[in-house]
Amino acid sequence: MPDPGHHTLTVDTCGTIDEIPREAWERLAGRANPFLRYEFFQALEASGCTSVASGWQPSHLVFRVDDRIAGVAPAYLKRHSMGEYVFDWAWADAYRRHGLNYYPKLLIAIPFTPSQGPRLLLDENLRPRLKGHQLQDLLDTLADRLEVPSWHLLFPDHRDQALLSHDDQLHRIGCQFHWHNRDYQRFDDFLAELTSRKRKSIRKERRQVADQGIRFRHYHGLDVPDQVLAAFYVFYQATYLKRGQQPYLNRDFFDRVRASLPEHLHLIMAVRDGQMIAGALFLQGVDTLYGRYWGCLDEYNHLHFETCYYQGIELAIELGLSRFDAGAQGEHKLVRGFEPVLTHSWHGIAHPGFREAIAEFTRDEAEQVRGYHQEALSLLPFRQRDGD
Repeated sequence: MPDPGHHTLTVDTCGTIDEIPREAWERLAGRANPFLRYEFFQALEASGCTSVASGWQPSHLVFRVDDRIAGVAPAYLKRHSMGEYVFDWAWADAYRRHGLNYYPKLLIAIPFTPSQGPRLLLDENLRPRLKGHQLQDLLDTLADRLEVPSWHLLFPDHRDQALLSHDDQLHRIGCQFHWHNRDYQRFDDFLAELTSRKRKSIRKERRQVADQGIRFRHYHGLDVPDQVLAAFYVFYQATYLKRGQQPYLNRDFFDRVRASLPEHLHLIMAVRDGQMIAGALFLQGVDTLYGRYWGCLDEYNHLHFETCYYQGIELAIELGLSRFDAGAQGEHKLVRGFEPVLTHSWHGIAHPGFREAIAEFTRDEAEQVRGYHQEALSLLPFRQRDGD
């Protein structure tokens, strides 16, 4: 596809991250975001978590202007919709009922990670030259060449969204809850911003955890001992096994993350009577703490809220991070000071009839989500400030 500068822009796929030169990937992705690190994708692939067998077949995008790599994006050929957090099971079922194949589909996303951020890692000289339908046309052509019925871009940031914003867009929105650090120096500074009732409620929850004899130990990077990582993995597995699922990630993946991305890794373990009883794993970005994985074997009063949320808030304050993204869904976060944030996904559907039906669905859904978002904003537990 010719660009305005009369150079040729193309996009192809690579079946493994190792086919893309590390220097080219890091030039475009940097090293600050843990979910965009070259080593993160190596860990997923080398451990077998993203593979043909798991239904996450690596098909990373490589954009070229003439013969020079001008962009990359993490991408997969998916044969199911698990681990995505933008739910399209109903779309797949509709295809099946009409005798059509919905899978495989081309997914541009971070596996098992519903965190908004950069997805299209493009050269800064290329980005402003992509206008209107150009990127969508490029992805439509790629999907046709791969003989897949659709492509899906999940949780892109605002810069990537701008590349796909046009009148014929197929755009979907969702809602998550994130905590924001307003220059707090300690947890009590955050509590002081809440209404008296919510402040007392959180203190009561934390006190009840402590009254059960539960304490917390923090580990960082290479300082995470093998026995602690092993205990955490048992807890992580239990979260999925309780729902009758196999975990998406295996122990080898976590070993590789500890070895290759130690600066991003934080592990908080709950301990009672000298025994580890639960754990939560966090990844640190340049300005955001990501709470990703958690588990326990036995139920304790308010332990989940303390381990995953309050300990995470304290860690974000300690690290001087501006935001804490504790994962998808979770309306219960709202009353604990997590604020509603709209998330986005973009979709290319080849079948004209299904495209029209899905476009109508996303328009109706967006109206509902925006209404929910506004209602959630009105329910935030922060006290009124002078002048509000």
